Amino acid sequence: MAHSTRLSLHKVSVLSSMIEDLPTATMLFLYYSFCSLGQMIEQLVDGSNKDEYNCVYTIYVRTGTIWKGGTDSIISLAIASADGDGVLIEDLESWGGLMGDGYDYFERGNLDIFSGRGPCISSWPPCWMNLTSDGSGPGHGWYCNYVEVTTTGPHLGCNQQLFTVEQWLARDASPYQLYAIRDLCSRSNSGDGDDEGGEEIATITKGEKKHVTVA
Repeated sequence: MAHSTRLSLHKVSVLSSMIEDLPTATMLFLYYSFCSLGQMIEQLVDGSNKDEYNCVYTIYVRTGTIWKGGTDSIISLAIASADGDGVLIEDLESWGGLMGDGYDYFERGNLDIFSGRGPCISSWPPCWMNLTSDGSGPGHGWYCNYVEVTTTGPHLGCNQQLFTVEQWLARDASPYQLYAIRDLCSRSNSGDGDDEGGEEIATITKGEKKHVTVA
């Protein structure tokens, strides 16, 4: 939801009269304070603060060899640690595809590799995953074998996590959903994609889940 920054004319008039009565030093202080605040808000709103992208994520995605297992849909990936701190990558291919120009990602039998910078999460390795297809394109159905995530950053070493998927992400094949959740943080969640999990996915992909940042 966009935040409104408009003020009524009456409020502007009152603020103007108040500012005119302030000493010059106070006015300068307020001016520079508002400038700094504006820069901070811009970074938070448009995600332009790349200085915090100190970690490198390398992601391996294996598509199954099953007939019609490939897809042309856009695939997104969210990963998180046990405390809920995580990263959402809205389009794996455009974010960090490494397979070269003209390569067709997520086709039958492919092992696709993606890598890029992102914010560091609070604990390693990530133990929760949400793999989602937008369902676009001809032959949207996709069968994924697994996703393997390798992460590293300053003074963090190298960490790996394997998420076994072995599931269709499709409207016309069981389990008839376009997402797969795998939760290795809590063994009580089998990750078989129940209705509650679907609601959680809708939240996290909109960037509304607490602590989740967008890569």
